[in-house]
Amino acid sequence: MITSILDRLQADLTSAMKAKDADTLSTLRMLKAAIMEAKTKKPKDAALSADEEIEILQRYVKKRRETIDELKRVGRTETLPREEQEIAVTQRYLPQMVSEDELKTIVREAIAKTGAATAKDMGKVIGVVMARVKGRAEGGTVSRLVKEALAG
Repeated sequence: MITSILDRLQADLTSAMKAKDADTLSTLRMLKAAIMEAKTKKPKDAALSADEEIEILQRYVKKRRETIDELKRVGRTETLPREEQEIAVTQRYLPQMVSEDELKTIVREAIAKTGAATAKDMGKVIGVVMARVKGRAEGGTVSRLVKEALAG
């Protein structure tokens, strides 16, 4: 049974090589390199937790999205499909994202739990929501929904 994201990446790398899928292969290699780099920063025999692996992949997706925004801003759209394909490949290894409707419900529950009333309380609410959705929602989306909910 394949357990860690790194194990799944390694198995899929082999499949992509056999299928001669160069685009997927290059993305998988970058993801594996990012995980291996993080692993080298830990003590010799320590393994990365599933949450740490997910966090690494989420940072990778976030970087790709920032690159897409920047490319659109400067009008260089020729590489956008490549960036979007990298995001799609990476998301195969991430947990299923929480829908925006489900997220709104979680935000309302977090506001009730923390007793938040104003924008000053945003940090508390975001902390509670992010702990609950752990890797299944992007921080920017959570922040926007909390801001909207507290604005009333």
